[in-house]
Amino acid sequence: MGATLISACAPKATEPAATQPAASDPMAELIAAAKAEGTLTTIALPHNWCNYGGTIEAFKAKYGIEVNELAPDGSSGDEIEAVKANKDSKGPQAPDVLDIGFAFGPQAKAEGLLQPYKVSTWDTIPAETKDTEGYWYGDYYGVIAFIVNTDVQPLVPQDWSDLLKPEYKGQVALTGDPRTGTQDILAVYASALANGGTLDNAQPGLEFWAQLNTAGNLIPLAATNALVAKGETPVRIAWDYNLLAAVDSFAGNPKAEVVIPKTGRIAGIYVQAISAYAPHPNAAKLWMEFLYSDEGQITWMQGYCHPIRETDMRTRGVIPADVMAKLPDVTGVLFPTLDQLAAAQKVITEGWGTVVGVDIQKAP
Repeated sequence: MGATLISACAPKATEPAATQPAASDPMAELIAAAKAEGTLTTIALPHNWCNYGGTIEAFKAKYGIEVNELAPDGSSGDEIEAVKANKDSKGPQAPDVLDIGFAFGPQAKAEGLLQPYKVSTWDTIPAETKDTEGYWYGDYYGVIAFIVNTDVQPLVPQDWSDLLKPEYKGQVALTGDPRTGTQDILAVYASALANGGTLDNAQPGLEFWAQLNTAGNLIPLAATNALVAKGETPVRIAWDYNLLAAVDSFAGNPKAEVVIPKTGRIAGIYVQAISAYAPHPNAAKLWMEFLYSDEGQITWMQGYCHPIRETDMRTRGVIPADVMAKLPDVTGVLFPTLDQLAAAQKVITEGWGTVVGVDIQKAP
């Protein structure tokens, strides 16, 4: 505690008051070590994803540590490969920290790619979203949604089945290939729930996308918000927080709407971790402390994400009302367990090529 405790018996006026030294900041040693390293290397953190741009700037301003940002549009798979490729390197291409899909956490731990660390707010992170030894820990979640450029397509789909209608021929796009990206795996998983599947049966999702492809509605192009704005991918499927941020950035040009589908509402949790080969391990730990502080969690909420410590923060009343009001209504959303997610990921990544047979390519 930072406050000085005062004895109930005050000293006589002629006696000098006893001075108790202020308690030291438990973070001081870590902050000093991180500042000595001077740099943090991140990977796959787009600035418009969960307001990561604001989060990174807040961290830099608070601690004076430079942030080296790698491959902002990379996937969870890309992050894992970057750690593997730079095991013997302390150079600028070696990531310190990871933000990866839920199912990738145990995988990376099993491969010896992570080092454990428990932040000071560890106990307020739900047990089911973290590794008991501290190798990975949930950070935020979102819900799969649609964004529609209504200048190009005024008919706004309200559910997954709508996407099969002929009005959407050549207009529907994923954000990447479901064999490598968490966001796209969960999009297929969500469509399964809307088409007779369950959290234990993702196969109908593959069949849905095969139908969409056969109908000519699926564009084999990785959609971005820029491509949505240009009308090249008028309907993009992605996390709600990315799409809501896109609407803000469009500022009415083009007009666009975000829809949480009526059925197939699924939450996708991402997890943080520190690379076992981090060139800047103390900066990595300080980054985690910042992200899991109230301040850091609120920066994610400003980007429409539900932070993992939201329940604790709501209970303590520390979330600004205007920030809480930004979050969309996701009533009925389902949370797959880690085992269910791993099983669904296996079905989707192994079956996409044979059932759907489409390679989703990044735009040139």
